[in-house]
Amino acid sequence: MAVTVFRKKNVSELIAHATPLKRTLRTWDLAFLGIGAIIGTGIFVLTGKGALTAGPGLALSFLLAAICCGFAGLCYAEFASMAPVAGSAYTYSYIAFGEIVAFIIGWDLILEYALGAATVSVGWSGYFVSLLNDLGIHIPTALTAAAGTTPGVTTYFNLPAFVIVLLITWIISIGVTQTKRVNDTMVLIKLAVIILFIICTVWFIKPQNWHPFSPFGWYSYHNGTAAGIIPAASIAFFSFIGFDAVSSSAEETINPSKTLPRGIMLSLLISTVLYITMTLIMTGVVKYTIFAKFLNAPVLAVLHQTGQIWLSMIVSVGAILGMTTVILVQLYGQSRISYSMSRDGLFPEFFGHVSPKYATPFKGTWFFGIITALAGGLVNLNILSELVNIGTLTAFILVSAGVLWMRHAHPELHRGFKAPGVPVTPIIAIIFCVTLVAGLNWETWVRFVVWLAIGMSIYFSYSKRHSKLAKAETKQGR
Repeated sequence: MAVTVFRKKNVSELIAHATPLKRTLRTWDLAFLGIGAIIGTGIFVLTGKGALTAGPGLALSFLLAAICCGFAGLCYAEFASMAPVAGSAYTYSYIAFGEIVAFIIGWDLILEYALGAATVSVGWSGYFVSLLNDLGIHIPTALTAAAGTTPGVTTYFNLPAFVIVLLITWIISIGVTQTKRVNDTMVLIKLAVIILFIICTVWFIKPQNWHPFSPFGWYSYHNGTAAGIIPAASIAFFSFIGFDAVSSSAEETINPSKTLPRGIMLSLLISTVLYITMTLIMTGVVKYTIFAKFLNAPVLAVLHQTGQIWLSMIVSVGAILGMTTVILVQLYGQSRISYSMSRDGLFPEFFGHVSPKYATPFKGTWFFGIITALAGGLVNLNILSELVNIGTLTAFILVSAGVLWMRHAHPELHRGFKAPGVPVTPIIAIIFCVTLVAGLNWETWVRFVVWLAIGMSIYFSYSKRHSKLAKAETKQGR
């Protein structure tokens, strides 16, 4: 029997297999995982850049981005209810399009989660070092950034970034129960900080600051760059990246066919309300043009305007916790993707080994955790950050297309949740994601192709021969 690289997994066989992972996650745990991934630097940093791009109309940009992410989220929710197993977009692509497509997206997601966690760890380090300085504690400058990060400043290694990734890797490796407790606690504190900020600043809104509400319209050019609600939606969209990692937890979720869709959509809904509320308050308290002076910390512009400088340290704590949960969810998702690929034979058994003590893919979690920590400590990640975006958007496109295909090819399969409006829903998600992918610069495409070429060499030299599905087909063909 000829072995094909497009061989597919059978959904009923997938569901029938027992999992060695421990099921402890419920709806709100998943919602908090999603919020942990979404509410991070976006709400504390990107709101300033977005306001300069769209003015107060940034609120509409966040709504537009949320609607488009919601379409992709509905597709993830349907797949999660149809095939509630670990692996997220990797597993869904294996079911819908076959092995080689699944390997490509799994390989992309590993890059997305690793680079994403490493990049956020560098931002976390900046906030952490600043907070320590405010408290009179100083880390040697040479240990606060990778070499060559800041021109004219001698640095060798980003120690805080390295340490936070290793600490989170340890938490993830010792069990999903510990992971959810730490994440739930940090998300609750982070939400409390955001709510406190809203309560303390909402009284200082001046409606005249909202006029004109959309100074650059839907799309225009201002000072040689794209401006308006739609360009700002691209900035806002990347604030939502991360909710897809929630679907990686399927085998550790109680009643996943119902719980996963609820968790995904709840996290998107709560995050959207918070983003829009924060945007309206910030552009209502301060004229949007002022954010040009506070680009890295737009929240400070609001605190200066209201005279509530005492809140700045609390907001810094919220930002640090926000970024910590982002790192946690991305490292968690990465460990479950590599676990799924190893279980299928596409990666060595090492990555799929489940610790009898902790019921987690312990070795694989630490392998990628150490690599990610070293990347955060040693590499200037500014030039690589857009690779996170292209990996995520590719996953969104394949999952949305997969829902279209599975509705056509396998209408008989049980779905605990059905995305409404199919085929319109996935088509809108695909169009939006393709538009954003097309807008990425050519250097990102070159790096993406290089990473893809490395992945293909691994697939054809190792994965294709060791695939468990291929071995099963070979046995059947004898």
